[in-house]
Amino acid sequence: MNATPDRRSFIRAIGAVTVAGAVAGCSGGGDSGNGDGTATGSGSDVPEAVSSYLSETTNFDGSLTDETDSDSVTIDVGAQGNNGAFGFGPAAVKISTGTTVTWEWTGEGSNHNVIAQEGASFESEQSMEEGFSFEQTFEETGVVTYYCGPHETLGMKGALVVE
Repeated sequence: MNATPDRRSFIRAIGAVTVAGAVAGCSGGGDSGNGDGTATGSGSDVPEAVSSYLSETTNFDGSLTDETDSDSVTIDVGAQGNNGAFGFGPAAVKISTGTTVTWEWTGEGSNHNVIAQEGASFESEQSMEEGFSFEQTFEETGVVTYYCGPHETLGMKGALVVE
């Protein structure tokens, strides 16, 4: 009688149990809190409207850049993303009411503009000139989504959460 098949069967069984245990451990509910009821984690305050709108945007990492203590914020137009200079940098920003956002062109990635999709009404002119800028002050709370007209299909989108 040959012991090799039994040993292989034993190793396969151990491997299956190990994989099943690892999968069960990963599928648990997960707790991103710190024990005192305060949630921790980078993406916990990203509204679903932002996550879903930016889901195909490669330079969106699932978190908001918090600029709520700033009176003015600059967002790069033509930042690296979406297989070239077709991103807004950062892609998602949290601001306070009364904040002025300035979109500043990097001069990379061809002609760009900034057009409100939802939550506000604005549209810049198209430019490819480095240093060109467009600004908007946000007085109402909510989610503002926007995009670059020529490159929306590439994923050149951004979002603001105004608190």
